Amino acid sequence: MARIRKRRMMNQINVVPYIDVTLVLLVIFMVTAPMTNPGVLNLPKVGSGLSQNLANRPILVKVKIDGSTEIDGKNLTRDKLLFEIKKELKDSSRPVVVAADEKTQYGKVIEVMDLLKQAKVDKVGLLLKPAP
Repeated sequence: MARIRKRRMMNQINVVPYIDVTLVLLVIFMVTAPMTNPGVLNLPKVGSGLSQNLANRPILVKVKIDGSTEIDGKNLTRDKLLFEIKKELKDSSRPVVVAADEKTQYGKVIEVMDLLKQAKVDKVGLLLKPAP
């Protein structure tokens, strides 16, 4: 009588072929990645004779440590600030830059930015000092 051997269940998986495939794919991506540059832009060059348009210079809103605001050296309350911004933006869509002292409370800066949103300012930026 021939004895029939039952096949034993394998409780381990052979991962060597998976590692080989993964390494081949890694090498392919490492070789082809430098060949593609999707983020490179060819920007137009500008001559040195280009002058800055003073009509589009940004409006500077300063927020002091105590939370008071200032435009062009004039201290303004919340209502007057909103009125001045609307008056400045009546004829054009100039950008507005908010400059705040580093010790100013975050909430005060957000209040000013909320006022600018109420005044329907499209372009708002924050003025920062570059690190040395």
